[in-house]
Amino acid sequence: MESWKKNLYVLWGTQFLTMMGMNLVVPFLPFYIRQLGITDQNELARWSGMVFAAPFLTAFIATPFWGSMGDKHGRKLMVVRALFGLSFAQILIGFAQNPLQLLLFRLFQGLISGFIAAALALVSTSTPKNRIGYALGFLQSASAGGVMLGPAVGGFLADLLGYREIFFIAAGVCVIGGFVVIKLVHEVEIPKENGLKPTIFQNYALMTKDPQLRLIGLTILLSQSAALMIEPIFALFIEGFKAETKYLSTLTGIIFSIAGVFMVISAPWWGNRNDRIGFKRNLTIALTGTGVAYSLHIIVPNLYLLGLLRAALGFVRGGILHALFSMTNLRSPARRQSGLIGIASSLAVLGNMLGPLAGGFIAGHFGTTAVFTVNSTIFILMSFIIWKYLAELPKHQTVELQEAVGVPK
Repeated sequence: MESWKKNLYVLWGTQFLTMMGMNLVVPFLPFYIRQLGITDQNELARWSGMVFAAPFLTAFIATPFWGSMGDKHGRKLMVVRALFGLSFAQILIGFAQNPLQLLLFRLFQGLISGFIAAALALVSTSTPKNRIGYALGFLQSASAGGVMLGPAVGGFLADLLGYREIFFIAAGVCVIGGFVVIKLVHEVEIPKENGLKPTIFQNYALMTKDPQLRLIGLTILLSQSAALMIEPIFALFIEGFKAETKYLSTLTGIIFSIAGVFMVISAPWWGNRNDRIGFKRNLTIALTGTGVAYSLHIIVPNLYLLGLLRAALGFVRGGILHALFSMTNLRSPARRQSGLIGIASSLAVLGNMLGPLAGGFIAGHFGTTAVFTVNSTIFILMSFIIWKYLAELPKHQTVELQEAVGVPK
């Protein structure tokens, strides 16, 4: 088997299990916070938004640093470091005694992580350019599957064991993943170039001054913000259907996870389409479809139709994030790929932070259905902007950038 394929498949499995472990309890954070003493419904919505968003705040700050360290010291090292760091953070979260401790430990989790950015950089630097769309789409399916399927497993474990024990299970999964990467993943050596390695600030300058990288970064930020608006309060949304409360955690996890199944299926499909026909048209379709699917949450009458709607949402949403990362990779010089993907990932993390905060605020003041009005509008607006302003690269080609000023030649 080719080295890049072996790396891809091993990292897919590691990322799938890690992200599943990290998301075992995410949809049930409101219930965990309630267990820690917050019972008022409005306060619970606000605390849920803060706790959910906390690791994204520190990850936004730290991820570009870890990306730069990957360019200097190796991407594999950053993957292993992130896995062991996540394990330690989950142990701390499992011992939280009040909402403030939970918030602080979630902040630490974001500071020590950077796993997804490191895995993206490791795969992208070892994959042939004509297979970048497929490789990052396939890797994205692992993240999507873990994020969305984790709650289904977590819902069962929550009803069976309780919430605290789930964090210790997640810690064990991360440790196992770290040893698997040490043993099986081979990092491709990037040819050394003369001169100093670019700094974090130079990478930011390149991202902000190049108009296409800037557009890609803006789309990552807004699309992730919109997608994450509903997630911290999704359990409360399910409660609004007056379902049987005895197995509410299990029911919430299953419905939440349906989208993940279809993201796993669709992400490699979208990736292959990107390699064949380019990114722009596919991305426009995926953004529009996601906006429409979120808007239909407002009128869905029962949980059965909600399950079907979540399947459609997962299919179209599976075409967004990995396409944006692929375009970042194709527009990055070789010695800046880890750093620029780190910045792109940090923008996704910032969206992951702002989305729950906005969703918690909107839900607390206007109700959960208002969140779907806002996030669906954002997706449809971004599809128009991408269609109008994104420049499609010739197939499988990269662009050479003037690194001193950060604009295309």
